[in-house]
Amino acid sequence: MHAIPLTTPPLAPKTRQALLELGIADTADLQRITPATAFLLLKASGLTVTESTLWQLVLLAEGREGYLNEAEQAKWRAKLRAHRPVARFPPREESERWMRQALQLAVQALDAGEVPVGAVMVHRGEIIGRGANACVAEHSVCHHAEIAALTEAGRRLGNYRLDGCDLYVTLEPCSMCAGAIMQSRIRRLIYAAAEPKTGAAGSVLDLFANKQLNPHTAVQGGVLAEESAQLLQRFFQERRQG
Repeated sequence: MHAIPLTTPPLAPKTRQALLELGIADTADLQRITPATAFLLLKASGLTVTESTLWQLVLLAEGREGYLNEAEQAKWRAKLRAHRPVARFPPREESERWMRQALQLAVQALDAGEVPVGAVMVHRGEIIGRGANACVAEHSVCHHAEIAALTEAGRRLGNYRLDGCDLYVTLEPCSMCAGAIMQSRIRRLIYAAAEPKTGAAGSVLDLFANKQLNPHTAVQGGVLAEESAQLLQRFFQERRQG
């Protein structure tokens, strides 16, 4: 199916403009991101939308005209209920800028003989929490970079609830850190490299998509992933050699 630009009609002008601002300009974009995700992003951006907008997005993505029958509507309602949290993420340049701060902390961990993972917590354009892995130094499996960043940020804000904050971490969180992140109600988690052995944001399991856990955090991976992976490779190579 050829990509067809999104137009008004059938979409309302404000809906079309909001989709363009989200980077969804044609039916190919809509198919890639899925109608359910696009609909939830519209809501997250502050636009007032009803189910009829979702039905329009579905029809556009599927290249159809007309309407959805009751069974189809029920299917898409179920997809919305099961959908993981969504959010508009910062521009790539901004995300990379914060991630480089986390990578500097990962280098410090590497120099100290720790698994090289770093994390920074950002609130209103300012770093309010920093952390680097320190399990060896502290003789505790709890001293992961994410936990340190969460702890410092909580002390800065005077609250363990960190809604409105973004956490940048150089490696996909494990289940322990993912649980702490969700308990903190962090708005957005941005990580660099995936962790195929213990990752709890989609690699091994996805706690952030488990509705039984009442998730609130939207997740984005792959920001400066190669730089993070190189640090990890260096660490494990040195361990094998030494």
